[in-house]
Amino acid sequence: MSQARKGIVRDAVGIGVASGAYALSFGALSIAAGLSLLQTMALSLLMFTGASQFAMVGVIGAGGGVWAGAATAALLGSRNALYGVRLSSLLGRTQLRRVAAAQFVIDETTAMAIARDRVEDSRFAFLATGIALFALWNLGTLIGALATHALPNPKVLGFDAAPPAAFLALLAPRLRSREPLAIAVAAGVVALVVLPFLPAGVPLLIVAILVALLGLRR
Repeated sequence: MSQARKGIVRDAVGIGVASGAYALSFGALSIAAGLSLLQTMALSLLMFTGASQFAMVGVIGAGGGVWAGAATAALLGSRNALYGVRLSSLLGRTQLRRVAAAQFVIDETTAMAIARDRVEDSRFAFLATGIALFALWNLGTLIGALATHALPNPKVLGFDAAPPAAFLALLAPRLRSREPLAIAVAAGVVALVVLPFLPAGVPLLIVAILVALLGLRR
């Protein structure tokens, strides 16, 4: 294995460990919200997008219905479709490959893939990150669900900061020129402006749509 790919594997495992630690709290919060162990694991196995999972169990835990929770989760997860537009040219043209890769289209895998200069390395980074995240996220969910009463709210231990920090670390190398930096700053300003007026997660969706439209326009 080349040095570049060894570095990719190292980064992928690091991201997986950070997200797996956050999944401990998801498992605990899901059980506390009234979901069964089977339902909790099904969310991590099938939905597999942290923000949407937390949103769904948050709505249910607050007394909302399952459909309300599912609608909130779907709204937050819709940004992954925009990532798919960007990744479609990197991950192969066959329909079977795209269907197989769809489960892994999330924030971290997208950032790892687009950070590479060679298409082969992008595909490898996407797959390595997806496998590491999927395995450790589900393991963390299981442990957290089984240890419900031993784990506090994720903010107490700072687990909630781990995935965003990892995502920012992945994006940092892409912000060395003026244009990507200007886009990132503008996106941050838009998110901060609309944040007080919209539900959690919606500002991120708005920024993702704006950036995607900019990319398509160009």
